[in-house]
Amino acid sequence: MSELLLNHVSGRWQAGSGAGAVLRDPVLGTELVRVDASGIDLAGAFAFARDTGGAALRGMTYGERAGLLAAIAAVLQQHRDAYYEISTANSGTVKNDTAVDVDGAIYTLGQYARWGASLGSVRHLQDGDAVALAKDGVFRSQHVQVPTQGVALFINAFNFPSWGLWEKAAPALLSGVPVIVKPATATAWLTQRMVRDVIDAGVLPAGALSVICGSAAGLVEQLQPMDVVSFTGSADTAAVIRASDAVTRHAVRANIEADSVNSALLLPGHAADGEATRLLVREVVREMTVKSGQKCTAIRRVLVPEALYDDVAQAIGAALAKTVTGNPRNESVRMGSLVSRAQLASVQQGLAELERVAELLHDGRTQALVDADPAIAACMQPVLLGARDADGSGRVHDMEVFGPVATLLPYRDLAHGLALAHRGHGSLVASLYGEDAQALAAASLDLSASHGRVHVVTPDVAKTHTGHGNVMPQSLHGGPGRAGGGAELGGLRALDFYHRRAAVQASPSVLGFLQASKGE
Repeated sequence: MSELLLNHVSGRWQAGSGAGAVLRDPVLGTELVRVDASGIDLAGAFAFARDTGGAALRGMTYGERAGLLAAIAAVLQQHRDAYYEISTANSGTVKNDTAVDVDGAIYTLGQYARWGASLGSVRHLQDGDAVALAKDGVFRSQHVQVPTQGVALFINAFNFPSWGLWEKAAPALLSGVPVIVKPATATAWLTQRMVRDVIDAGVLPAGALSVICGSAAGLVEQLQPMDVVSFTGSADTAAVIRASDAVTRHAVRANIEADSVNSALLLPGHAADGEATRLLVREVVREMTVKSGQKCTAIRRVLVPEALYDDVAQAIGAALAKTVTGNPRNESVRMGSLVSRAQLASVQQGLAELERVAELLHDGRTQALVDADPAIAACMQPVLLGARDADGSGRVHDMEVFGPVATLLPYRDLAHGLALAHRGHGSLVASLYGEDAQALAAASLDLSASHGRVHVVTPDVAKTHTGHGNVMPQSLHGGPGRAGGGAELGGLRALDFYHRRAAVQASPSVLGFLQASKGE
């Protein structure tokens, strides 16, 4: 029987009392490890993190906590090779995709370590300047932000077991809030190993970081009014969290990242062989194949002028035909597998539903897998769909197929194209391609109403832009509506979620003792 991964709660490693769920290699089908959290004293775990971990973190300055982040990044860098091996085995990713997850996490920690160091030796943040409440100015109001005296519960998705933890944990720990992470079961191994390495290195105070592997049952019920919960996953599960007593009765602050039908839009006025068109095609192909399309920010809808529909379909299909899919251990493979056979079944089911309203433009499933048995492996070749009636193909705008699948859609004019992008009813990101700076700026502001991020690609940034789906810690990650209404990252703005804002009303002499930094 494979190794049972331990949970770290209440300051010690603990095994669940059950047999555990089996984690498998999604390409080979072999058993890797098991996870289980049954029998764990959840109330005790939350209390220990809240009281012991929280007190220790709040006793430090922002600069000192920034030092903790730098130490965590150093530990992760030291064990980087092991994380790559685990990612290949448990997530079926090629090296470049693993880098997005593992190296992206280390980079994000480093950024928050540097930003936190700039806050210096303070324990609360000043929010704006003091304002007079009386004519003579002897009674004033000063807004401050202080760390919430609770715990941050992270219920994470399967696609980013590394980055998904640390992009949340970095601002939480910097804020002085202890973290309890519940990784998605299918890929929990990497998260657990990273937490184990950080705990074993002794760089964090007891209770600052906990990991619970296995079922999420009972976790939300442990939340108290000063706690926060951050969830990444399906809209259905998000609705359950929002309907819980913790949120509805106790006003626990919740950050949700859910389904997102992201789009890429080519502005009018470009030739089929023009540079802007080539940039769109290149980015669509990249977003369809990186992480096998298993990114919340991946391009799902491709919007182009009607006259370019056939040309763009041919160009994307030709590029996708070069994608070699299969066992990531084979050097010729450029796209690995989905995370599990269950996820493969979900993608196939979603694709079949979209095919009812769209045509097949490129079907990579006709190409053989490399070093992978299709009866065992969770591999899915890229598929490009098309719907000439963009207005009448409703499911294309409503349904996210979480794999290497995208749909090409024609628009009549720019107003129509922007309206189609908005039909995602709230998305994490849209990207725009063109050369007219004024038109691109106007379109960016238009799309900002329903998107958390607008990524504009012009020929002059062809080699330097960070990518449609690449989430950078400097920019906001989140989106309104269907995307969940959440907000993460965005530099030090991420600290807002883990702080409580209050107005201190007092004399100037009292307010003078509120030594704080304004932050970013």
